[in-house]
Amino acid sequence: MKITIIAGARPNFIKIAPIIKAIEKNKKLGKDISYRLVHTGQHYDKNLSDTFFEELNIPKPDANLDVKSGSQAIQTAAIMVAFEKELMQNLCDLVLVVGDVNSTMACAIVAKKMNIKVAHVEAGIRSGDMTMPEEINRIVTDSITDYFFTTSTTASEHLLQIGTNPDHVHFVGNVMIDTLYENLNRISAPVFWKDYQLEQNNYVVLTLHRPANVDEVNSLIDLLKGIDEMVEDKKIIFPIHPRTKSILADISLQLKNTYLVEPQSYLNFMFLIKNSFAVITDSGGISEETTVLKIPCFTMRNNTERPETQSIGTNTLVGTSIEKLRKVYSEFIKTSRKASGIPELWDGKASERIVEILLKK
Repeated sequence: MKITIIAGARPNFIKIAPIIKAIEKNKKLGKDISYRLVHTGQHYDKNLSDTFFEELNIPKPDANLDVKSGSQAIQTAAIMVAFEKELMQNLCDLVLVVGDVNSTMACAIVAKKMNIKVAHVEAGIRSGDMTMPEEINRIVTDSITDYFFTTSTTASEHLLQIGTNPDHVHFVGNVMIDTLYENLNRISAPVFWKDYQLEQNNYVVLTLHRPANVDEVNSLIDLLKGIDEMVEDKKIIFPIHPRTKSILADISLQLKNTYLVEPQSYLNFMFLIKNSFAVITDSGGISEETTVLKIPCFTMRNNTERPETQSIGTNTLVGTSIEKLRKVYSEFIKTSRKASGIPELWDGKASERIVEILLKK
């Protein structure tokens, strides 16, 4: 079986690393399986791309489509045009896509139009929010996928409710957690750890990048000032996403507790998360990692495609207003951490299950 694996953005790199490892393990055992790695170039900042390949021991991509940024339509179209050429020159039996970024949907469409089967890792997750580009990407990808690999029974149920063949839906667990477990003994403090006098539990990690939180500059400034005041004696480490950085480029922020830092490598970022007092974010994936690490997480969104991080894990949805965040955070300070657990099959073996299933196809 020849598999083409697609990676395009930071979360993709984290997800494909253990899948590649599982494929290579089976190949050494004499199994008929091989892969070609295609990097679409959707994220091209070194800290959001190259560093992850180096740290997670991901082989150098066989091809880099180098599409870079653009509007949703421009980027998706560029990926499709470039990937069609790549696939025509390097035919395969299966295209494996992960997550919900533009690269996921674009490459799935190209593969299906060339009559090549598609496997979707992280299939079936839904936020119910059609204003999110990722939600559209998920729905379109799942509508043409052949093999669905889900992170939860809830995701599997979403697929079954829309008539997906149950024989094609496989609840395997979470590949992001495979990578987390694989690298926990390798995480390391960032270079600014001592300079900022960081210690376990004396800081909060903040990440913001979604349009609802960062696109309107005055609202963003109010949000950052509100969070800065809210944490009181804690420091805030804010690895600033390129999107957010460009919005704040000409603004002089006066923040007492907040340290703006560059996007962090995977090993440095996981160290920051693991040793933090809490995390404030608008990312979905981070809430998965905080759940396993048992770190309180406050997600600044009105919905989540990962409900298990709320019902089982440490995540709390707080909407997009500083008032709601302040209220929930204040209650958290008074009541301390809530009881939590780790979702079923988030055990570090999801990738092994995926490859085992594919080998039977």
